[in-house]
Amino acid sequence: MISDYRCFYCFTRAFEKLLQKENISVDAKNSFTHDMVSMYHKNWGDLNSPEFARELHCLLKSYTLNTDPYKEEKKRYNDLAIKLVTDLKNNVLKSADPFGTALRLAIAGNIIDFAVNDKFDLQATIEMALKTEFALDHSRQLKNAVNNSESVLYLGDNAGEIVFDKLFIETINHPRLIYAVRGAPVINDATLDDSEYIGMNRVAKVISNGYDAPSTIVHKSSSEFQDYFNKADLIISKGQGNLEGLLPMNDNRIYFLLMVKCDVMAEFLKVGKGNLVVFNPNLQ
Repeated sequence: MISDYRCFYCFTRAFEKLLQKENISVDAKNSFTHDMVSMYHKNWGDLNSPEFARELHCLLKSYTLNTDPYKEEKKRYNDLAIKLVTDLKNNVLKSADPFGTALRLAIAGNIIDFAVNDKFDLQATIEMALKTEFALDHSRQLKNAVNNSESVLYLGDNAGEIVFDKLFIETINHPRLIYAVRGAPVINDATLDDSEYIGMNRVAKVISNGYDAPSTIVHKSSSEFQDYFNKADLIISKGQGNLEGLLPMNDNRIYFLLMVKCDVMAEFLKVGKGNLVVFNPNLQ
């Protein structure tokens, strides 16, 4: 829930940066801020962070008429990741543990998150991920689940990051893997346009979840997505937003892959901020 006081300040920092990007009047920015505070007060204790973020982004779009404020940044990080992934693919192929190496790279890509910070060192994060132990490590169980599942649903997170997901999916090489993206632009989350741009359709069937929250909110997603979700033997969930949306379901099919990005979630998972996690709560 957004009732932790730190969530409010995280939202205000993120939307201050967005307001600085937008060419709207000071009066409009003041009005948006007033509406944001009112909306936060009204939804205190009722919405989780991704759900509230979705409402705020819809509100901001009503002021700016800009449906995709991070469009340029998404393309830039898709391009950067594509450049990096050529050498990284060789690392995976030469690795004694291709699954583990590709998994680490996929989680490293989770650093590309404009909801938390617009400045990060992707190369340094990759180097760290390749040599750092997981704070929560159910990677062995995940590998077994991949090998023993008839169908896999992979829930994507951010643009740029999606390129590293593609490399992991190539390594998994599962014949019935579905990759799901957001239903419309929100923050820098990946959409069908991003998946097409980086060629995800060459390694998986790609679908939209039909909803524009920076998370997976199953009951608000499309009937097509819900059908795939309900029938999947294994669900791989990327990113903190997806974890916040799905963790209350307590679904033993879901493995969460992420970099922990805030103190609230770090305290909840009992790990450090910045730690890498491969986590199935039913295995604790």
